[in-house]
Amino acid sequence: MEQIKAPVGANKKKSIVGRGTGSKGRTSGRGHDGQNSRSGGGTRPGFEGGQMPLYRRIAHRGFSNYPFKKEYTVLNVSTLDEKFKDGDVIDEASLRKTGLLTGKKTLVKILGNGEINKKLDVQVSKISSSAKVKIEKAGGKVPGKEGSNDQ
Repeated sequence: MEQIKAPVGANKKKSIVGRGTGSKGRTSGRGHDGQNSRSGGGTRPGFEGGQMPLYRRIAHRGFSNYPFKKEYTVLNVSTLDEKFKDGDVIDEASLRKTGLLTGKKTLVKILGNGEINKKLDVQVSKISSSAKVKIEKAGGKVPGKEGSNDQ
């Protein structure tokens, strides 16, 4: 009956150090003198040879606003002019349908780069003042104070 065997060279004998000249004797792979050559030698994790360690150099106090950070998908009015027809309503659903809004992000900001010649009803999180002027000039609608935050 055949047995499964490990290939040649897969199983090696454990190297026993410090037991005479035939088996890594003398310094036993620890080099010559120094801190790491001694038993119990070596340094703790994070030790930088007397320099102030990184974990002590960096401040660990204060407040981070990171969990509350809002990331906006930025679109220009020229992009809206290309992708939408005259009279379309632009909201999260229509932007996802056209592929301009992907992933989990739901916040959108419209910027005023480019020209727009179509009447669009824009209902997004934020809109710049220049974009608002261009959309209204083309005959489109932009919500008032509620729903838009001019920044």
